[in-house]
Amino acid sequence: MQLFASSDRSSDPLGSAGPKSSFVYCCIGCASKASTAAQDYCCSHCGNLLEITDPQWNSAHPTALKSLWSERRISNSALDLSGVWRFREILPAPDLAQPVVTLREGNTPIYELPRASRLTGVTRLYAKHQGMNPTGSFKDTGMTVASTFARQAGSRWVACASTGNTSASMAAYAARGGMRGLVLVPDGKISWSKLSQALDYGALTCQLRTDFDGCLRLLQELVREAPVYQLNSINPFRLEGQKTLAFELLEQLDWHPPEHIIVPGGNLGNSSAIGKGLLEMLDMGLISRLPKLSVIQAEGANALVRTVREAEGKRLVPVQAETRATAIRIGNPVSWEKAIRVIQGTSGTCEQVSEVEIAQAKAEIGAEGIGCEPASAVTLAGLKKLLRQGFVKKDETVVLVLTGNLLKDPDFTMEFHRGDLFRGSPQEAASAQLQPLRHPPVVLDATLAAIIQTLERAEKSAPAPSNA
Repeated sequence: MQLFASSDRSSDPLGSAGPKSSFVYCCIGCASKASTAAQDYCCSHCGNLLEITDPQWNSAHPTALKSLWSERRISNSALDLSGVWRFREILPAPDLAQPVVTLREGNTPIYELPRASRLTGVTRLYAKHQGMNPTGSFKDTGMTVASTFARQAGSRWVACASTGNTSASMAAYAARGGMRGLVLVPDGKISWSKLSQALDYGALTCQLRTDFDGCLRLLQELVREAPVYQLNSINPFRLEGQKTLAFELLEQLDWHPPEHIIVPGGNLGNSSAIGKGLLEMLDMGLISRLPKLSVIQAEGANALVRTVREAEGKRLVPVQAETRATAIRIGNPVSWEKAIRVIQGTSGTCEQVSEVEIAQAKAEIGAEGIGCEPASAVTLAGLKKLLRQGFVKKDETVVLVLTGNLLKDPDFTMEFHRGDLFRGSPQEAASAQLQPLRHPPVVLDATLAAIIQTLERAEKSAPAPSNA
């Protein structure tokens, strides 16, 4: 007995009843264009990835767009309350006869980082915190667009392969849109906090005895055989939503581009999306110059770095990924060509950082009072390296993109502060320098004297914190 009838399968995820929109799919390899796409979102001619373009995006006057987007910030319309759909003039147009699938994503804060600024010497240092999205990561900005088009296509099932954040986001938006969610995750290689989100949102969750890349390969095979709508970043609608981070960030900076934007690198869809948004803003006349977009990876999951250094960006050099920054533990990133293109197009770079450097940067971001998951911390660690290399200057404006919330991986945080994170590992000796950043819990007798004595010791051991 078949679960799905063969007649349920379609070569066009939007279906023939999809909206008559002006956007087209364009292959990043052979540049062929089409109005429809196959279930796996790969080019029918050369098999490469697709992206979405629309000639109408350049038709509006930039000053008028800026004014319109600003006015919508005080609107209570469901579309305007979303920090993604507020910029709908630069998104593929869905059929608005159906409401979009939204959880009021986007509208994330940009924070000054006074402690990190003093530490690095960068006088204008900011963090754009995508961990403040509804499910705690940047994935939501892409998922609102992709899930809207999935529901518009009449999909009953949506699916993703994930290291954690994608599964949480997809499960939430599937539930919100009245669809069933299928999650494929690598067994034993995902934060329980992230996995618990997918479970709570009602997704069918399969822990596979493979790594993320194996999960993604199986997902691609699945969508070719069954009517399951794919919601990984291979899906170009995901990247269209995620590119709005760039628009929102520049609006928050009064449309004055920073010299540098630094992002974590995992499957490389997010860096590709942000770069696409920056390049489109320049073409539209919304900005007069491009920030340099740089991608930072963990040393143990450094496929992009090796691709640039060993193959000059012309072929992917995959790796067996291993890092405690689980959100970027990906060795065969699917969007590597897109990432190479935006790095080159913005004159950015890529770099790698060690596990100890990640842990240190994470604690330093936590000391700012905002926190992040380990993968996000590669941005600050990478900034330090780029400063030493002279690629970033201390008098330049730098924005770090924090992609996930502190609560995404509490085990990492607890192990760090208890001193267990690197115990028994090759990094144990190097991690000794992190001791001043650790704040383990103190177990005391339940007496006032014990509390006061502990408070006095703490007062003597370190200067009072100041963010002035």
